[in-house]
Amino acid sequence: MDAKALSAHICAALKAKGFQAYLVGGCVRDILLRRHPADYDVATDATPHEVQRIFPRTLAVGAQFGVIIVLDESAEENPAQVEVATFRSDVGYTDGRHPDRVVYATSPEKDVRRRDFTINGLLLDPETNEVLDFVGGRQDIDSGVIRAIGDPTTRFTEDKLRMMRAVRFSARFNYIIEPNTVSAADALAALIAQVSAERLRDELSKILTEGAARRGFELLDSTGLLPHLLPEVARMKGVPQPPQYHPEGDVWIHTLLMLEKLPSGCSETLAWGVLLHDVGKPPTFQSADVTGDRIRFNEHAEVGTRMAEAICRRFRFSNVETEQIAALVANHMKFKDVLAMKPATLKKFVRLDRFDEHLELHRLDCLSSHRNLENYDYTRHFIESTPPEEVRPPRLITGEDLKRLGFAPGPAFKEILEAVENAQLDGKVADQASAIQMIQNEFATHKSM
Repeated sequence: MDAKALSAHICAALKAKGFQAYLVGGCVRDILLRRHPADYDVATDATPHEVQRIFPRTLAVGAQFGVIIVLDESAEENPAQVEVATFRSDVGYTDGRHPDRVVYATSPEKDVRRRDFTINGLLLDPETNEVLDFVGGRQDIDSGVIRAIGDPTTRFTEDKLRMMRAVRFSARFNYIIEPNTVSAADALAALIAQVSAERLRDELSKILTEGAARRGFELLDSTGLLPHLLPEVARMKGVPQPPQYHPEGDVWIHTLLMLEKLPSGCSETLAWGVLLHDVGKPPTFQSADVTGDRIRFNEHAEVGTRMAEAICRRFRFSNVETEQIAALVANHMKFKDVLAMKPATLKKFVRLDRFDEHLELHRLDCLSSHRNLENYDYTRHFIESTPPEEVRPPRLITGEDLKRLGFAPGPAFKEILEAVENAQLDGKVADQASAIQMIQNEFATHKSM
């Protein structure tokens, strides 16, 4: 069974044993909004021990906080799973995330009042479809409002990440954030630095990939969170650009326009590449008075690449993710030269890993500035019209071949092999015989004998 069916089964089984059981949180919100819930959570007055006794397949990953994961017992591989949490009220949050002490409750209302936002504080009986609303969540859904349950300062102090979650929900649903909730986030913004890098990264990635990245980053800015999360991005504000290439405005506006065009479900690496592609512009800015002609950002791609790598390390991205994000930043300016590139250079360029992300970043870059897609169209046409075997042809010469020709292993090997590959990609040599002839003509002095 899927997670929806499993959650209904869990509620029915708990009720059959005399316990209360409801769907709770984001899944109820999404059901009321006619959205497909990403996951399903159940709240009950059964203790973790009682939950484990009733269901044969469980994981006690959060048992100390009253949380048990129940797995579909009928599936051998990749079973559906549902988080089942015992009604509770929390006492103290010394670490700013986890309660110091959990007190189990018998009332669903007490459980709801410890949660983050009213729209996430609804309970639903899957059997009767009855909704329990102790915090005004249905009204806030109807009115389009993100409102902390109870005192927002208390809610945000308990878990600082909730400030970012308020931003994400506001952006995702296009809801306003209630004034007292905004004020609390603004007052406590500096405390976001206490949240682990991994949690911050995951929340930022969700903001970037849920289809409302521009609004999300505008809210991070207006709530005062952005300078504490990404000061390098905050410094884009007010940095002017040459109007002949960027009539849209400064670096911040340009970046927001690109974020606005990111679709829901886009890859995280593309989204971060878009966000950071011009991160090197503020530190490399030179005014027209300094350059003598126009505003320039000399070597901003190189500087931005180093900055992007540092940001990725700070947020604990994997090596693979870091490499791709850095590559997107490093190569985004190369598209301006594609019309003049030699065939070998262009073929090597489009061979970059996940080149579709490079191409898409360039498209968004153009649409958010001068709107000239000539280089994008040229590159896309080249990819579509060039057979893959011409872009990645088999090697004509190997290191073993060079040794048989009398060359000693060393630095010259790389130079010779690269020269042969370029000639092959440029169409100057087509087989091994012509490649050997080229080597003998151009590199005879490199021989060891």
